[in-house]
Amino acid sequence: MPRAILWDFGGVILSSPFEAFRLYERESGLPEDFIRGLNARNPDTNAWAKMERSDVSLEEFVRLFEAEALDAGHKIDGWRVLNAVSGDIRPQMVEALRRCKAAFRVACITNNMKSGEGPAMTRSPEKAAAVAEVMALFEHVIESSKLGMRKPDPRIYRHACDLLGVEPEQCVYLDDLGINLKPARMLGMRTIKVGDPDLAVAELEAMVGISLR
Repeated sequence: MPRAILWDFGGVILSSPFEAFRLYERESGLPEDFIRGLNARNPDTNAWAKMERSDVSLEEFVRLFEAEALDAGHKIDGWRVLNAVSGDIRPQMVEALRRCKAAFRVACITNNMKSGEGPAMTRSPEKAAAVAEVMALFEHVIESSKLGMRKPDPRIYRHACDLLGVEPEQCVYLDDLGINLKPARMLGMRTIKVGDPDLAVAELEAMVGISLR
């Protein structure tokens, strides 16, 4: 049995920002997954990585990100991309988190930026309040923009384990991106790649041996 369940936020507790990115791409005539592809280029040094480590301001990010898009052959609105980052709360994942909290240590590891309100980068006070209720369920919220390191840097996962007083082998980690799951597995964590939230909850139930719905 694990001792701790570690959660990504965007794409796990919240719906994936990639859905909003694809909508923008369709409306703007951009190739599908163009924005996601930009974020995967030079993943340690691109504009997105610099922003999530707070190496650049939002204004600098927009300038750099738009320049990267132009270099890749398309013009984009960096501010609109930022506005699409925060997704919607998935109630089934929140219920699973609540039930996990009663039996295990729980923490959140999120790559985020100093944008919007709070760790989930929401754009309205109402949504920020709803997200704050969810964030309060975690014992610790590890934010890339505050630490100056981001997933998939193995140090951020070790930092979460140190805060909880557990070993990586005692953890389950949920994320929607394979690139972020790989270092967690290498450290010894069991991992779940989240696509369909209902399937992810079922997979987590099988690992922890308790009902999460």
